[in-house]
Amino acid sequence: MSAPLFLFYVFAALAVVSALGMVLNVRNTVAAAMSLVVTMVSLAGIYVLLAAYLVAAIQIMVYGGAIVVLFLFVVMLLNLHSDEFLPARQRWLKFAGALLGVFLLVEGLRVLGGFHEPPPLPEGFGGYRQLGLSLYTDYLLIVEVISLLLTAAIVGALILAKREID
Repeated sequence: MSAPLFLFYVFAALAVVSALGMVLNVRNTVAAAMSLVVTMVSLAGIYVLLAAYLVAAIQIMVYGGAIVVLFLFVVMLLNLHSDEFLPARQRWLKFAGALLGVFLLVEGLRVLGGFHEPPPLPEGFGGYRQLGLSLYTDYLLIVEVISLLLTAAIVGALILAKREID
């Protein structure tokens, strides 16, 4: 087994374990957000192995940084420490997460048995040129709709955050 393939499996396992940790941390939302950071960094490691350095950097800066900080601000703003989840709900969530984890482990072991080296990536894969061409040719309408949606979300957040309307 080559080093990149080994690192891929390490990053993939770390991403799955930290994602399960995020789902199963129903009492401590800050720890769940930190598990989300580990998941995003693991995915960025997989992108680096695919030689998609720009996508890896965006993954860390946007998702690992900005989105998780936003989640933490919302958690601290809402102050969920007074809310308690029912023990029956906690058991159900933990059972569902464990069942999903066992399923993913079995599928991962099944894939490992018949897995071989992936084909080489095309030239320029994951670079800024290929990403820009793809975003502004094939996905232009989607990019523009998302930009309008984010602008509306920012305006809505400002309106909700403002205590008095002048």
